[in-house]
Amino acid sequence: MLKIRYLTASDKEFWYRLDKHLPETEFENKVRTKRGYILLLDEKPIGLLRYNLFWDNTPFCTMLFVDQEYQRKGYGKHLMEYWENDMKMQGYKMLLTSTQVDEEAQHFYRKLGYKDCGGFVIDVPEYAQPMEMFFLKSIG
Repeated sequence: MLKIRYLTASDKEFWYRLDKHLPETEFENKVRTKRGYILLLDEKPIGLLRYNLFWDNTPFCTMLFVDQEYQRKGYGKHLMEYWENDMKMQGYKMLLTSTQVDEEAQHFYRKLGYKDCGGFVIDVPEYAQPMEMFFLKSIG
């Protein structure tokens, strides 16, 4: 049975197995502000989603990840739809997300109705990466 719930402090070990980028203080903030979700299959955690508020007023999905063995089975789509519905119930009318141009996720987001809306390149040596593409979706 598939279940999605808000992140809790007890999810920390699982979370950091999939998300090695989140500072510990920000993990605690995600728990407190309910800006993280855990995807469970038969009570086993298999995925996560976290977000922030871009411009302090627009939900921005900053990470969506499903364990390797569960990818390409529709679980990521369920997690995104859950987040979208939660954001709509909270009164938001537009969502943002992003991915690097060399990642397959761009096709996933387009299939979910997200539209390309720009990007940027980070060329600072310590943080250099391929171009980051941004996507938006109206949910209003």
